[in-house]
Amino acid sequence: MLRLSFAAVCLLSLPLGALAEEPPNPLVESAAWDDLAGHVLGEATALPAGSALQLEAPVRAEDAATVPVRLVQPADAPRIEAVTLVVDENPVPIAAEITFGEAMSPLDFELRLRVDAYSNVRAVAFPAEGEPIMTGAFVKASGGCSAPATRSPAEVLASLGEMRLREFGRGADGRAEAQIMIRHPQYSGLQRDQVTQYWIPPHYIERLEVWQGEDRLFTLTGGISISENPVFRFRFADNGAPAFRVRVEDTEGHIFERLLNRDGPA
Repeated sequence: MLRLSFAAVCLLSLPLGALAEEPPNPLVESAAWDDLAGHVLGEATALPAGSALQLEAPVRAEDAATVPVRLVQPADAPRIEAVTLVVDENPVPIAAEITFGEAMSPLDFELRLRVDAYSNVRAVAFPAEGEPIMTGAFVKASGGCSAPATRSPAEVLASLGEMRLREFGRGADGRAEAQIMIRHPQYSGLQRDQVTQYWIPPHYIERLEVWQGEDRLFTLTGGISISENPVFRFRFADNGAPAFRVRVEDTEGHIFERLLNRDGPA
C-alpha cells in the first residue's frame, strides 16, 4: 500500500496553482498611486521592471521608522540614470529622487525609509534609454513618520552633520562597496518633543551629493520619509580616489561638506 509522507499530503492538499512561484511581496492596487502617477511620470507610463530592477523590502517591518529598502540590478541590466522612490500612503509620498553616476551601474543601493501606514513602496526608474520602469513591494508598517526621535534636541545639535564612512571590500565583479552615515534628526513635523510635548518643526535633508574624487556617484533630493540619521550603502566602480566628498543641504539652511578619507576618519 502506498504511503504518503505528511509533507506530501500537505502539498497535495494545496489548491491548484499554489505551488507556482509567486513574488513574495508584490505591489497591490492603490488609489493613492492612481492620483500621484501623473505627477511622477508626466505623460509617460511606467512599464513593469521585470528582471531589470528589483526593490527589496521586508513584508512586515521591524521598525516603521527605519525600513530598509534596497535597489538591485543584475550585471547585464540597462543603465538607470534616476529613480523616484514613492511610499504611497505616506503624508508626503515622494520619499526621494535620486540620480546616479555611471560608476553606480548596475545598481546595488540601499537606504532606510519611514513608512507611516501599510503601503506600497515603489521605485520608478528612468533608464538611460527607453521608457520608465517600475517595481516595488507592499510593506506592513505604521507610524514611521510620527515615531519619536531617538535623541534629545541637545544631542541632535551637538552632532548635527557628522558623517562616517565604512567600506566592505570588493565583490566578485571587482566593484567596491561602501556605506555613508549622516547624523541628522530628519524631523518630519509629525513628531512631539518627549519632554515638552510640543510639535517639533520639520527639519530634514533636502539635497545630498556624494562624489569619489571628481566623479559623482549619486545625488539625492529627499523629504520627511528618509529615516533619522540616514544611512546609504552602495556598490560602485572604484576610480581610485582617496576620499569621498559628501555635501548636505537641509531645510534650515545648514550646509555640511565633508571629505571622508578612505584610509581612516576625515
